[in-house]
Amino acid sequence: MHKRRERSWFFGWGDHGRHGGGPWGFRRRFFESGEVRIALLSLLKDGPKHGYELMKELEARSGGMYKASAGTVYPNLQMMEDEGLIRAEMKDGKRVFVITEAGRAELEKHKESEERVWGRASQWDDWSDMMSPGALEVMGPAMRLARAAFSKAAKGDDKLVERIRQILSNAAQEVEKA
Repeated sequence: MHKRRERSWFFGWGDHGRHGGGPWGFRRRFFESGEVRIALLSLLKDGPKHGYELMKELEARSGGMYKASAGTVYPNLQMMEDEGLIRAEMKDGKRVFVITEAGRAELEKHKESEERVWGRASQWDDWSDMMSPGALEVMGPAMRLARAAFSKAAKGDDKLVERIRQILSNAAQEVEKA
C-alpha cells in the first residue's frame, strides 16, 4: 500500500494546513474564529484607517507571514459597521473606518483574545526571515546537516558528540562571518 508522504509545517501542506504553525504549535490558519474582528478593532483603536491600510498593517504585524485578503477584511468591516462597532467616514476622498465606543467596549471584553492575537503575530514575525527566498534555498542543506548530526549524536559516544558539537559550532561561526 502506498503511504502518503506528509510535509512539515514549514513547507506549507499536509495535515497542518497551508500556513503551518512553526515552533509555537501547528495551526490551520493564523486567526481563530472571531479573531479577525478583534485584530481589526485593535488596529482601529490607534486611529482611522482604510481597508488597504488594515490589510498592510496585519501583514506587517506578522512579519509578512499573514497576508490578509480583501475577501476577509471587507466583509468583517461591513459586519462590524452593521453592528455599530465601527463607522465609515470619508477622508481625503477615501473611505476610512473609525472605532466607536461600542467597538472599544467589545475590544475590552475580548482583551485576552487581543493579547493572544498580537502575541502570535510577534512569534510569526520572529520567524519571517526563514520564509525568504534565500532562506528557503539553504533550508534543505541545513536540515540534512541537522539530521546527520542528530543521527550520529544519538549513538551516545561522548567523543563523537563533542566532535559534532564542534563541527556545528564552527559552521555557525562561518555562516555568521559570511
